[in-house]
Amino acid sequence: MMTRTQPARPIAFVLLLLLAVASLPARAQWLPIGPDGGDVRSLAYDPANPDHILLGTSAGQLFSSRDNGASWSRLAHLGENDDYVLDHILFQPSDGVIYVSAWSVEDNTGDIFRSRDGGRTWEALPGMHGKSVRSLAMAASDPRVLVAGALDGVFRSNDGGETWQRISPAGHAEIKNIESLAVDPRNPNVIYAGTWHLPWKTSDGGATWQHIKQGVIDDSDVFSIIIDRNHPQTVYVSACSGIYKSESAGDLFHKVQGIPFSARRTRVLQQDPGNSNVVYAGTTEGLWKTVDAGKTWQRVSAANIIVNDVLVDPRRPSRVLLATDRSGVLASNDGGGSFVASNRGFAHRQVTSLLVDRGDSSVIYAGLVNDKEFGGVYMSRDGGSSWEQRSTGLGSRDVFVLRQIASGDLLAGTNSGVFMLNGNDGAWKPLNEVVGEKTSQVKLARPVKGQRTRTVRSVERSELNARVFDVEEFGGRLYAATSAGLFVSQGSPAEATGRRWTGGPVMGQQFFTTVRATPRMLVAANHHALLVSVDRGVNWYQPKLPHYLTMLNGVAITADGVIWLATREGAFRSSDGGDNWEHVLAGLPHRNLLSITVDEDGGRLLATASDTRDLYESTDSGRSWRRTQTGFALRRVVPVHGRVLATTSYDGIVAQPVASSESRRSAGQTAAGSQEQ
Repeated sequence: MMTRTQPARPIAFVLLLLLAVASLPARAQWLPIGPDGGDVRSLAYDPANPDHILLGTSAGQLFSSRDNGASWSRLAHLGENDDYVLDHILFQPSDGVIYVSAWSVEDNTGDIFRSRDGGRTWEALPGMHGKSVRSLAMAASDPRVLVAGALDGVFRSNDGGETWQRISPAGHAEIKNIESLAVDPRNPNVIYAGTWHLPWKTSDGGATWQHIKQGVIDDSDVFSIIIDRNHPQTVYVSACSGIYKSESAGDLFHKVQGIPFSARRTRVLQQDPGNSNVVYAGTTEGLWKTVDAGKTWQRVSAANIIVNDVLVDPRRPSRVLLATDRSGVLASNDGGGSFVASNRGFAHRQVTSLLVDRGDSSVIYAGLVNDKEFGGVYMSRDGGSSWEQRSTGLGSRDVFVLRQIASGDLLAGTNSGVFMLNGNDGAWKPLNEVVGEKTSQVKLARPVKGQRTRTVRSVERSELNARVFDVEEFGGRLYAATSAGLFVSQGSPAEATGRRWTGGPVMGQQFFTTVRATPRMLVAANHHALLVSVDRGVNWYQPKLPHYLTMLNGVAITADGVIWLATREGAFRSSDGGDNWEHVLAGLPHRNLLSITVDEDGGRLLATASDTRDLYESTDSGRSWRRTQTGFALRRVVPVHGRVLATTSYDGIVAQPVASSESRRSAGQTAAGSQEQ
């Protein structure tokens, strides 16, 4: 059985990360601190040193391991943006050349990247630039022969990627959308290609093609093809309709039995390099294994594991690594008998909220999205050294915001309501009862003083099952910005824990993403409107925003009542409650600003933008800004004792390096501590 326990980093390791870097300059690389795990698309080992393994993600990132997958480090980012899916990694056997194929999730483009120095530097190969490369294979008999499958056909290089030729007919109605490839281990002219509609084969390097569909259910998209290295006549094909095996080099297939229909989407097949009878099938419902060449199959992982790739150590085939959705890398040392997470140093998480405990800054909470039962909330008690999942009671909900209220309890705003975690409890509890007054007219049996009807008022109760994007504690009450409106907790100030809520649309606005408060002002916003109240939400007014503002991403309020907006058009500020706005251009990006955070204790403002990997800091109330390169796509930041922690698009939480006292003085940094703004 698979266990979800993640190996903890030793305390000494974290002290090295957080303290021993004190001599680093202010522009030193920021440090990822987790939570470990997430999505992995591909794995590949170096034939010259199988302990050296590369890992590819769906955001253009490559990670490297030098200890057979026990730990990982960031190696490279491929592509200009974060939209490249790295599904295939190939090592040439002995010369340090590596190839990685990429396709974009944003459009139908992509690349093949090559490194000649073991991964230190990379180049995009001109012959395949712009092509959405979904598959890449290397001929075992001649490693300089590469075959690439793209949306517009099959391409081949005979010189290690220097030049490429199309080997499938241009504009062919069927030989397109190439999802998988395999090259005969003895004859590089024999190539199998799996499309989104059945498999094809060429035996003459692409001069002619054969539709090898006999025995395969029609309209099957082919995810993976493997050829028995000892008996090339034996070919396995995985498709959306199941797994097929041919013992006639593809002339006839028969469907492999033993894997349930529900697990038929087999994303990858992998053969044991030492025993051709052992084949692994990575499916959307776990890893399956056959030890008798496909006659019988057994599931050897948990059913809720989605497997994207399988790696088998050629020296010790009992060592199996899985690339999974949400669970990161899973490792087995007994041929799949049991699996443990092996993600130390690897994080590919979408962290949407970051909270540092106000009583103990070594305690950090992270709220995650898109990880279902493997996500929710993670907690670190040692500043990011190790993490534990704290999601009991949340189910598979996404978490958009985390807040710590005056009582010390935690609130989580999810895609289905608000939940609370009491320090003494092990599970999150829903706080989603909405109360409202319902008015109806009742017809009287006998008119009273000429009245034939009577108004009846009653309490109506419902559930707050909307998406909750933000929560703020203000004036002894809680305010929740949700997809169904702005809601306020009920009860006395001492009991304002949100067990009951009232609210809904305000001034015609229903969808709210942000709520912020200072002693003087309460602000609620969505992507297109800003509402302000100066009487704790009793009355609201809607300031007029600049006419050219098209998207409002974030709001911050300083202690003296200045409102800051982070927008698609940059930063705006108002000192008079929104009556007048100044477009702040000096030192900040002019577009796609994601967030502005007020660090009250540190006397500074912090900003992030989606088009850069920089942090922007102002210590003079926003009149000037200093930019610091971070190496990560920062989203929201949290200042903690003079440093900054930040959520990222795909790298989990990252931490600012600790600068020396001399560097801090030269940078004008001030010790500070704050919660997320």
